[in-house]
Amino acid sequence: MANEQTAHNIQNVTDPFASVRIAEYRSLMSGRFLFVSAMRMMSTLIGWWVYVITENPLAIGLVGLSEVIPALSMALFSGHQVDVNDKKKIILAGVAGYFLLAIILYILSGFHAGKYSDEWLVTCCIFGVFFFNGIIRSYIGPAMSATIAFVVPRNLLQNATTWNQGTWLSASVTGHAAGGFLIALIGISNTLIVICFLLLASFFLYAQIKPKPPQHLDTEQKTWASVRDGLRFVYQTKALFGAMAVDMFAVLFGGAVAMVPVYAKDILKIGPMGFGWLNAATDIGAIIIVILLTFFPMKRAQGRKMLLAVAGFGVCIILFGLSKWFWLSFAALLIGGMLDGVSVVVRGTVMQLLTPDHMRGRVSSVSGMFILSSNELGQFESGLAAKILGVVPSVVFGGCMTLAVVITTWFKAPTLKKFDY
Repeated sequence: MANEQTAHNIQNVTDPFASVRIAEYRSLMSGRFLFVSAMRMMSTLIGWWVYVITENPLAIGLVGLSEVIPALSMALFSGHQVDVNDKKKIILAGVAGYFLLAIILYILSGFHAGKYSDEWLVTCCIFGVFFFNGIIRSYIGPAMSATIAFVVPRNLLQNATTWNQGTWLSASVTGHAAGGFLIALIGISNTLIVICFLLLASFFLYAQIKPKPPQHLDTEQKTWASVRDGLRFVYQTKALFGAMAVDMFAVLFGGAVAMVPVYAKDILKIGPMGFGWLNAATDIGAIIIVILLTFFPMKRAQGRKMLLAVAGFGVCIILFGLSKWFWLSFAALLIGGMLDGVSVVVRGTVMQLLTPDHMRGRVSSVSGMFILSSNELGQFESGLAAKILGVVPSVVFGGCMTLAVVITTWFKAPTLKKFDY
């Protein structure tokens, strides 16, 4: 945890800037901002690049599938490794790995620009890169999440979690929007160079934090016994399990963002610049709500508010699916992002507050499995549904399923509905 003097000096937990007054936390969040910006820029670039090559929405879904298979397969094992090893070393190794993958994509972009390139071979190589991306993600995500509680004192965890979500979302907005702009202005290859520089900068910022060795954990415990402990804790902590589950299923079926390249190119016809803005709309909405929650945190009935917000998110997805006008589509995703931001903050705060220090890696990995299932599997589900049903019907269907998930949870999970902190 943060040293005792720092914890003693920061007494005013109502101060919205309390956690960012800690120098080490600022380094952690600065590195996170640059890192997430680079990752979002890369995902935006890949979505556009793959669809331009194939003109097939299923190919976008296959990008997500190629990442989620290794990430889900290794999530529980990687969570145990995060708990028994220095989290700083894992983060630095992960950023270095992403840098190497960005270099490989840059080389592929050069081949693709050549006259004699095999476009399907390039596409398959991109899938391969994202397979290794999923392996690295299974480690670096839990390590970053677990590190927060070792940087700030416990009484500032809610504030630190909100800032963490705000940093992630603002970086996501920056990466999505900048990705679209840069593709239009300087092309795919040069955009990948920018991504490499962002990753290098984040590496040096992460290097500023102190080592984060394991805390109060029997490092001789067998791996699968440790994994079972993490799974058992999440399942038995009903508020945490419920928050993860409803968020997973809502985003799994409501993953309209995966089809944004199709809407931008073929339905709204707004090109890569408009694609960047449309791709960033959800995150812009989310960062607006996170800023509001930083200064005016929810005081009660957070579980009920989360469910209502997810229901509103489903309505926004339906509206986006039916829209043929750019500004209406942008507004639907913006408001949907604001409502999704409520869910993100509640889930993240519940996890930080209820998880003991020695289990943070494993619990973060389980949370990561839910997030991966919702985002990357949702991307594959959206691509497959678009191939079978058509793009617009598939998005509308996803929004309707999100509403069905909320209604079911409202009546079947009273613990979550009544939860507050």
